[in-house]
Amino acid sequence: MPPSEGETVPDFASLLCDGETFRSTPFSDALGARGGVVVCTGFVFSAIARNWWKRFVRAGWDEFDGVPVLGVSRDGPYAQNEFLRWLGRPDIRFFVDVNGDVSEAFDLLGDRSHMANVSTPWRSAFVLDPDREVQYAFVADDWISPLPVADIETAVADL
Repeated sequence: MPPSEGETVPDFASLLCDGETFRSTPFSDALGARGGVVVCTGFVFSAIARNWWKRFVRAGWDEFDGVPVLGVSRDGPYAQNEFLRWLGRPDIRFFVDVNGDVSEAFDLLGDRSHMANVSTPWRSAFVLDPDREVQYAFVADDWISPLPVADIETAVADL
């Protein structure tokens, strides 16, 4: 089961991309003073991911005080850095999850029937406090549902 409110998500280390570089970073080190928002998506340049992330930028998610927004996708570091440059927001960062280890730690991997031997994380978002405790969790039950932006913003404000 994916993490739910009140549970602590596992710490992990993965490459963290900032639009220019990537470095192995413990998840706990990427959280801010108040926590963080984790958004899981399959691939960064998918139509849905492009739509979502532009929407997050328009909503001002890159300006949360002490609460970084961290993406997780199955793409490698070069694709993720290119996506972050395309997005134009260096304060949003992405964890690399090529092998699915991060998605597996969150118990989010789902097989894609139309993509042979490919699994991607269910579209999801988690608002965490600085100790990695889930304050808000959303996991879509289909591959196209949008994130509940207003609920996420309310959870961030309550941190």
